Amino acid sequence: MTINNPHIVFAGGGTAGHLFPGLAVAEQLLIIAPRARITIATGSKPQERELVLRAGYEHLQLPSRPLPRGPRGAWRFVKENLAGYRAAARFARAEDISLVVGLGGYASAPMAWAAAAGRLPLVLLEQNTVPGRATRWFAPRASLVCIAFEEAGKLLRAAGPVRLTGNPIRSGFESADHSVVRLIRRPPRKAASVEASSLNGDLVSDGPANGGLPRAARLPQRQLLILGGSGGAHTLNEQIPRALYKLHDQLRGWRIVHQTGSRDREATAALYRKLAVPALTVSFVERLQPLLRGADLVISRAGGTTLAELATTGSPALLVPYPHAASDHQRKNANIFAAAGAAEILDTRELDGRLDNAFASALTPLLQNEHIRQSMSRSMRELARPDAAWHVATMIAQLSDMRTAPQAAIA
Repeated sequence: MTINNPHIVFAGGGTAGHLFPGLAVAEQLLIIAPRARITIATGSKPQERELVLRAGYEHLQLPSRPLPRGPRGAWRFVKENLAGYRAAARFARAEDISLVVGLGGYASAPMAWAAAAGRLPLVLLEQNTVPGRATRWFAPRASLVCIAFEEAGKLLRAAGPVRLTGNPIRSGFESADHSVVRLIRRPPRKAASVEASSLNGDLVSDGPANGGLPRAARLPQRQLLILGGSGGAHTLNEQIPRALYKLHDQLRGWRIVHQTGSRDREATAALYRKLAVPALTVSFVERLQPLLRGADLVISRAGGTTLAELATTGSPALLVPYPHAASDHQRKNANIFAAAGAAEILDTRELDGRLDNAFASALTPLLQNEHIRQSMSRSMRELARPDAAWHVATMIAQLSDMRTAPQAAIA
């Protein structure tokens, strides 16, 4: 592979929050180096493969497994990750890789390990305030680490430069156009949810795996969007419908779109029907830009990638940090946005009473007061770094052209 035709491998996954920044950077990299070959290595989740192939990149599946909580899974952890490393090393030797980009998460480890062992330039992307295990493990071997929050750099011992770039986000967030949105959903019962026609000019489908027919629509005047991450959030799926039931009067003139994850979609839709709260429930939103741009308020977890997307679209949010996130990084992410006036936080670990009552109480002023939402929206936009993907891609292009002295390219 020549310097004019570099082969760049992006490695990661496990969640969309790790994979999507890689897709964003890959897109910008092809603008800088149109003849580059890009492979994206992920774990075994079918959705990851579908997202990569639909984006037009080569896909490599590598065995990997997260660190077990106890000794029971230790043997399987070692076995699968060792198999993943061996497969990654074989691929690196056979395909003449120029550079590896680790996207974080356990799925990035086999290829990052192979890059370090093979003395290939290694770039790491860290999405959160507290670096994940993969970033901490490989930072001492990395040519470059790109971080989203300044706080993360203080916790890293890196061999190469650490650059504050922000979180790379996919194209469409940084512009005002309304691009296509694909929603995984099944046809709702008439009394169960808002019809697809309530979504603005977007494609509503059964999602990546199932296809589906497009339907045109218009967004309502005000929209409440609930996001639980790519896998959904069980607590939000159980408690938000109950909270919204208590807010009947405040929700007049609002429409509700709730992304549930695949496991809870049917149960959440059934709960909304039982409570007679009109809502569109969807399993997964692949292209989130139009929904975020049309949202007057968002309830979401506080992963770094989600926060970057909220900031770029100026979407005011009630953040509900995942209580079991490693090193409590979601709460620490959320604290930065709350301190800036861009979001409110509801930490479920701090509550003694009923969660639906707490959600209802937190949502009431946000639903009722448009001035609060507008102020939060302005503060959100001040936190945005819409050019992060371009900056990261530029540094990767420099590194892939200077394999013998990677750090000098970006010093």
